[in-house]
Amino acid sequence: MSPRKRLFLNAGLFQLGWLACVFGANQPAWLIVAVLCLGIHLLAVAENRREDCAVILRVAAAGWIVDSALMHAGLFDFGSRAILPIWLMLLWLLFASTLRYSMAWSARPLWLCCVLGACCGPLSYLAGARLADVGLPLGEPLSLELLALIWAVLLPALHRLAAKTPR
Repeated sequence: MSPRKRLFLNAGLFQLGWLACVFGANQPAWLIVAVLCLGIHLLAVAENRREDCAVILRVAAAGWIVDSALMHAGLFDFGSRAILPIWLMLLWLLFASTLRYSMAWSARPLWLCCVLGACCGPLSYLAGARLADVGLPLGEPLSLELLALIWAVLLPALHRLAAKTPR
């Protein structure tokens, strides 16, 4: 597959997977679509499956830690859950699959990566929260401001994590 087709397929799989995850919050059958998107990425997009799996798991684990901390800090309300819901864990796996492919362009320059993180991260959370019925106990304005600060640092850190070659 040509590099260009690989990028477009990766971007399309992420978008479809993102929707499947947020719809899957209330209708779990949608999560099958998200799992299929991740599987297709590994079969058709990944240049080195073993390396991609390691990168995806490393980046997703970082995301799970951040979102768990934000949940326990009261930024998100998923009901009476003590751990992140499966749909959000899958969403992190899908997002992680984009960093070395369709989102690789957003890593440099650093200032642009920070700005993109500050703008796009909170908007994605807001859309996801509305579609998945996730509560934002601090209110939308404050939640978005906090997420903008976090994602201005988090997106560059995730890119750096994705760029490291697994041992």
